[in-house]
Amino acid sequence: MEITYFFEALWQLSIAMAPYILFGLFFAGILHELVPDSIVTKHLGKDNVSSVVKSTIFGIPLPVCSCGVIPLATSIKKSGASKGATLSFLISTPITGVDSIMATYGIFGWIFTVYRAITSMIIAMVAGILTNIFDKEEVTNVPQASFSTLAPQATPSSDASCETGTGACCTSTSDTKKKFSFRAAMQYAFGTLLGDIAKPLFWGLLLGALITVAIPENLAELLKDNSWLSYAIVIVIAVPMYVCATASLPIAAGLMLSGVSAGAAFVFLSAGPATNTVTIGVVKKMLGTKSLIIYLGSIIIGSILFGLGLDYIFDASAIDPTSLIHMDEEGGLIATLSSIILWGLVLYYMFKPYLQKKDDCSGGSCCS
Repeated sequence: MEITYFFEALWQLSIAMAPYILFGLFFAGILHELVPDSIVTKHLGKDNVSSVVKSTIFGIPLPVCSCGVIPLATSIKKSGASKGATLSFLISTPITGVDSIMATYGIFGWIFTVYRAITSMIIAMVAGILTNIFDKEEVTNVPQASFSTLAPQATPSSDASCETGTGACCTSTSDTKKKFSFRAAMQYAFGTLLGDIAKPLFWGLLLGALITVAIPENLAELLKDNSWLSYAIVIVIAVPMYVCATASLPIAAGLMLSGVSAGAAFVFLSAGPATNTVTIGVVKKMLGTKSLIIYLGSIIIGSILFGLGLDYIFDASAIDPTSLIHMDEEGGLIATLSSIILWGLVLYYMFKPYLQKKDDCSGGSCCS
């Protein structure tokens, strides 16, 4: 019976998210084609509050996942952007994106969606401003090459996949204007971007369904009655874990349906996508220890404070947050077809490396 409950929960998560994810990916591809990469570096070069605000606002809708933001942020820093602008961009970009915003609305409704977008902006701007105040740039002649090893840099001539626009983390730095290409937009959306998030989305869906059916009722009650304990546990899990903004949604929904407060689930939605062990290492090397402390401190403290604020909002309004989760519907034709399409694409990208290896070995004598 438990396995039946698991697949029921998995299907409910899928039909709730799939239409919004697919539409968000479509819009993200269009946005990626319309916004030249050169605009990013043009407006973020000054060491002031304005650059922090611009980088935060620009990072909110930008269709760049946790994988792509590292080389892009490195490029921004190398071009002369302040530490604060770079840090705010690193925080705001992975937390929210077009696909994540649409999926958030699909599962949690408009209250969660608006709250998540606004609070991510505040956390990112606070971190950037604090960095510019307490960890200002040193006026020294630092060679530009010193940042070259922080993250892989996408260059048209160094990676064949970048020439076709299919690289997982490719970001063109060319200032040459290009014509809008619908094909390239869709290739980026359902090739590059979905390929980037396919694996964490797959495991996020499975983990979300597992949490829904497997967390013991007494543990859920313990977390529900001791909100600070649930916040601490979620932070410990979320900070080192690699999870993209979209893949974090089913996990948060599973936590809420298991009795964890909406605020604690929000902490995971906020801290999970913004931090992981790889980004932590890059921030330390690229921006230094002070910026790293501000980075982690702003995310952890900000997530907890805004999580408490969300709990207060629901308590004051007498709204049951679990009633906002849209996972109990059977789903119409569009939701069903979207779920089937999404799972087909996700499974394709999950098994693509093995299929390619099999094809490469099909005519070779050296394959074992």
